[in-house]
Amino acid sequence: MMTALVIAFIGALVFGAHLFVGLFAKTRVPDVLLLIVIGLILGPVTHLVTPAEFGKVGPIFTTVTLVFILFESGTELQIHTLRTALKGTLILATLNFVVTACMVALAAWKLAHLGVMRSLMMGSVLGGISPAVVIPLSAQLKMGRASSVILFLESAVGDVFSIVIALALLDGMRAGNVRVGPMLGALVGSFLLAGVLGGLGAVFWSNLLSRMRTLQNGMFTTAAFMFLIFGVTEMLGYSGAIAALVFGIGLGNVAWHGALMSKKFPSLEPVGLNEREKTFFAEIVFLLKTFFFVYIGLSIEVKNISWITFGLTVTLLIFILRIAIVRFGVHKSTPRKDACRMAVMAPRGLAAAVLASLPLQQGVVGGDLIQNSTYAVVLFSIIFTSVLIFLQDKTFVGGIYRWIFSGFAPDGAWIDIHRSDVHALEGSEQAEGSSE
Repeated sequence: MMTALVIAFIGALVFGAHLFVGLFAKTRVPDVLLLIVIGLILGPVTHLVTPAEFGKVGPIFTTVTLVFILFESGTELQIHTLRTALKGTLILATLNFVVTACMVALAAWKLAHLGVMRSLMMGSVLGGISPAVVIPLSAQLKMGRASSVILFLESAVGDVFSIVIALALLDGMRAGNVRVGPMLGALVGSFLLAGVLGGLGAVFWSNLLSRMRTLQNGMFTTAAFMFLIFGVTEMLGYSGAIAALVFGIGLGNVAWHGALMSKKFPSLEPVGLNEREKTFFAEIVFLLKTFFFVYIGLSIEVKNISWITFGLTVTLLIFILRIAIVRFGVHKSTPRKDACRMAVMAPRGLAAAVLASLPLQQGVVGGDLIQNSTYAVVLFSIIFTSVLIFLQDKTFVGGIYRWIFSGFAPDGAWIDIHRSDVHALEGSEQAEGSSE
C-alpha cells in the first residue's frame, strides 16, 4: 500500500510541477518556492519523510541534479556571448563573493561569537549564489541573453570559490594554520584544469557522437560520458561542476572548435547535440529540478530558534548588500529590468548546504550552529528571491528597484545582441548540418 502511495505521489508531483510553471507565467510565484513548500510540509512540518531515509542517495541525487543543470545550460551558451559576458561575470562574481563572505563572517563573529576562523568558514560557505536556483529562474523570467549568461556564470564561479576556500579553511583549522598561497593555487588550478578536462572531453565526444547514435538505446551515452568527466575531475581534486559546464559549452559550440580542429585533422567530423537530444536533456533537467527542490525543503532542520533568527538576519544582510553589489558590479549597459532581477537573485542552495555540514561532521566547535544557520539561510534566501520577484512585478517594490537602477540602459537594450546570438546559433546549426 505504501509503495503504491509513493508512486502515486511522484506522479502527482510531476503533474504539479508542470502546473506550477504555468502558474508562474500568470502570478510570478516561482515554481521553485512551491516545490520547497511541499518539501517543508513533508519534512520539518509533518515529519513524514526525513533526509536520513535517503541515506547516501540524497547527496548523490543533489550532485547529479547540479551537474545536469550546468551541462544542459552550457549547451545553450554561444562562444561570442560568453566572451562578451566573461569580464562582467568575473567582476560581479568576485565582488559578490568577497563582500558577502566578509559581511557574513563579521556577523558570525559579532552576533554568534563563532571566533575568527569559524566565522570566515561560514562566510565562505555563504559567499556564492546557487546555480541550481538561479538558472531555472532566469530562464523562466526571460531575461536578456547576456544578463542570463552573467548570472549563470556568476553562480558557477561562486560555487567554486565557496568550495575551494571553505575546504581550505576547514583544513587550516584542523592543521592550526591557513596557508594563503596553496589556497589561491588550488583555486586557480580548479578552474583551469577542470576547464581543460571538460574542453578536451567535448572535443573527443563530439567526434565520437555520430557513431554513438548508431547504437540501440544510445541516447543516454552523452550523459554517461559527462558523469565520467565529472568523476575523473573530482578524483583529481578539481571542480567537476566546472568540467561539466565546459563540456556542455563545447558540445554547444561544435561549429567553432570543429573548424579549428579540421584545419589540423581534416578526417575529424565533430557533431553537436541535435534537437531530439536537447529536448531529452531538457526533460531530464525538469524532472531532476522538481525532485531536487522538494528534497531541499524536507532537508531544512528547525532545532533552535536563535539559530533560525540568526539565519534570517544574515539573509536580510545578504539581500541588502546584493543591491549595492549589482549596482556597482554590473555594467551600466545592462537593461534596467534585468539589473533589478539580478539584484534579487541571491539564493543559496546545494553547495552551501553540503559545505555547512562538514564542520559538524569533523567535530568543529560551533559546527551545529554553522550547519543549522546555513540551512535557515538557504530556506530564507530562496523564499526572499521568489517573493521579491513577485513584488517587483505586482507592487510598488518594482518602482523602488527601478529608481535604484535608474542609471542603467532602457529595457530591451540587449535586443540586438540577442538577435546576433540567434543568427550565430542558426549559422552554427547550418555548419553542423553540412558537416554531418
